[in-house]
Amino acid sequence: MATPGAHYRVAAVQMVSGADVAANLAQAEPLIADAAAQGAELILLPENFGFMGLHAKDKIAIRERDGDGMQQTFLSTTARRHRIVLIGGSVPIACDDPSRIKQALLAYGPDGARLARYDKIHLFRFTQGDENYDEAKTIEAGEVTQSFEARCGLVGLSICYDVRFPELYRRFSDVVLIVVPAAFTVPTGAAHWETLLRARAIENQCYVLAAAQGGTHPGGRRTWGHSMLVDPWGEIITQHADGPGVVVGDVDPERITDVRARLPALAHRRL
Repeated sequence: MATPGAHYRVAAVQMVSGADVAANLAQAEPLIADAAAQGAELILLPENFGFMGLHAKDKIAIRERDGDGMQQTFLSTTARRHRIVLIGGSVPIACDDPSRIKQALLAYGPDGARLARYDKIHLFRFTQGDENYDEAKTIEAGEVTQSFEARCGLVGLSICYDVRFPELYRRFSDVVLIVVPAAFTVPTGAAHWETLLRARAIENQCYVLAAAQGGTHPGGRRTWGHSMLVDPWGEIITQHADGPGVVVGDVDPERITDVRARLPALAHRRL
């Protein structure tokens, strides 16, 4: 449960992941260590932090069984080593359909035990020029929203394309922090990323922590980056534009209380 008046330091790790899982985890480890050294109690990794292949179907070959695999072991042991809450933005987890996977966000506590699993509900589809994405071909959609309690309060879970669907976040009760790990494309990121993140913070009067892929990946795919922390008024506290890096900032319960008291929009909802 939240500790009244106490700040809670959080961090988003931005990466440029490739097709080698071990190399990606090696890229992530010092960034996590940097964030932990700055006092972060909760650290968020981006979507596809462990693997960004040449083709969408490549992730099927490196899928993991639920509870067993290199990426899950890394998340658990790293959370325990640094005594943090560590959220892996997505891990490809096997499902009943051998031609698809679940895009699963996995959260681990300071003791290394898993706190939550959220399977991505909204699957991205986008076509523009040479870019053509259809996640439904390789991902089986999730169906249930998920959250967990951290020291700051309730943390609502989502992945990338979910951020375009505000009704998902309305299912959380009195959420303090929303996490959005992502791998936004450059065209959609330049147009919508900041606007969507700030909108989710404003309408839910909470903090939004977004960890992104940000650079050029195998096959020439480019991601937008701009990992950031947004406060309940929609103000960007800090962000990192491009390339690997860390965004660190504080969740302040008094800021949430102040915003909700001055503008009680959540209490005014009629539908």
